[in-house]
Amino acid sequence: MAAPALARCMARTGVLPLGQAWGRAPRLPPSPLPAQRRAFSNNKVLVELDESAGVATMKFKSPPVNSLSLDFLTEFCISLEKLENDRACRGVILTSAVPKIFSSGLDITEMCGKSTEHYAEFWRAVQEMWLRLYSSNMVTVAAVNGSSPAGGCLIALTCDYRIMAENPKFSIGLNEAQLGIVAPFWFKDTFVNVVGHRVAESSLQLGSLHSAPEAHRIGLVDELVPEEKLKDRATAVMQQWLALPDHARQLTKTMMRKAVLDRLVAHREEDVQNFISFISKESIQKSLRMYMEMLKKKKS
Repeated sequence: MAAPALARCMARTGVLPLGQAWGRAPRLPPSPLPAQRRAFSNNKVLVELDESAGVATMKFKSPPVNSLSLDFLTEFCISLEKLENDRACRGVILTSAVPKIFSSGLDITEMCGKSTEHYAEFWRAVQEMWLRLYSSNMVTVAAVNGSSPAGGCLIALTCDYRIMAENPKFSIGLNEAQLGIVAPFWFKDTFVNVVGHRVAESSLQLGSLHSAPEAHRIGLVDELVPEEKLKDRATAVMQQWLALPDHARQLTKTMMRKAVLDRLVAHREEDVQNFISFISKESIQKSLRMYMEMLKKKKS
């Protein structure tokens, strides 16, 4: 995708300036609408909006593992912005259309052997995804129907509520340390706000991937349900959250999350430059190449 792809797509869809998306005023509930389902999709994200319920479902469909490529992040932000601007939508459920995987996290190929300009564009896209989702006026529920390491875990952490399929083979966690990568401060802040400082500290240092039962025990996910009941449970939880007055819930969410959001906005360009400096190191590039070779051998 030619640079700057994200900025161009944002301009085309009327997206607010970078770093300001979280400053929107709370919305009032939409007026009653006749039952209607409206779907729109792109190459990597399928979106269906149930206008009668005021709830959208965003399904990641970027096989084989829903990696967070620049294209995926761009489409994710566009889809989320469309829903944010749609007064018929009050909540969104995030899940995967790919079996056994929610998201494998950041696309390693975007961080290996590329130019500094590409690294900057990619990292700004990652930041934008987090800023938009963490500050969304909508209720956000993650229906985690597969493994979710690293950036996939971040998406789940960023939501208001997390439900995970009760499968011991599925794991979730910020495991960047295993790849020789340091999770940035806003990953850490999001993690600490969910599980607490001590659990986050040990988990980040060890690059831990937690099984579904362990993730529930430490508070990383709020509920475990059988996989076949995940969709129904996510819908039920969404109804509970939407029963509250929107303005009170939205203002409370802003109050709770503002300090963490402000910190990234204030240091956004510095964070980009730190990422470029870190990812460009030959030792890091070597580690990423080795990891990609290992993945290739597993596939073969």
